Amino acid sequence: MIVLHHCQGARSFRALWTLEEMGLPYQLKLMAFPPRSREPGYLATNPLGTVPALFDDGALMTESAAICEYLATKYGPTPLAVAPHEPGFAAYLNFLHMGEATLTFPQTIHLRYAVFAKPEDRLPRAAEDYVKWFLARLRAATRLLGENEYLAARRFTVADISVGYALKLAIGLGFSDRFDPRWTKYFKRLEARDGFQRTLAAEKTGPTIPLTA
Repeated sequence: MIVLHHCQGARSFRALWTLEEMGLPYQLKLMAFPPRSREPGYLATNPLGTVPALFDDGALMTESAAICEYLATKYGPTPLAVAPHEPGFAAYLNFLHMGEATLTFPQTIHLRYAVFAKPEDRLPRAAEDYVKWFLARLRAATRLLGENEYLAARRFTVADISVGYALKLAIGLGFSDRFDPRWTKYFKRLEARDGFQRTLAAEKTGPTIPLTA
């Protein structure tokens, strides 16, 4: 049985969304955020103290984009993955990792300085700089999106899950009014999916990460 440790609104949303889209059986363990300080014993489960933490056949995975790729590869074949022989393979891998490394990373630094730090330790200027960083990278990615409905191979894949979470986080943080309209339209397409709605329902009972001060 796949076991996923998850905090509502966290990066682990990617893993949960992939599980729901693929219809895989799993056990969900919902936790308070941050689990390293609010869930006794969690560091023994995941020494990083972060989410996601996914266990499968005794193996631990902690990187959200890697988990998406792992599930789509191990439990495929599935249209959520793009094979090396397909024309969209390069775009698939590029967007899969862009979602975390390029688009989510600056938002987490913004959260660090604008929300999670004690009031006396917050750095509003630095927090806004990381918002600008995120938005600049998103503008650059707009050219890669073009007028396509999805990011790779003309279908929904885990690359869309990876980038889709970054957009979901930005919307929660209040950045969406600065999106290119193509990204707004793109995200509406993603959130209309049954898999996305099932993911929201699955995590509903868990405590929510505060996104605003």
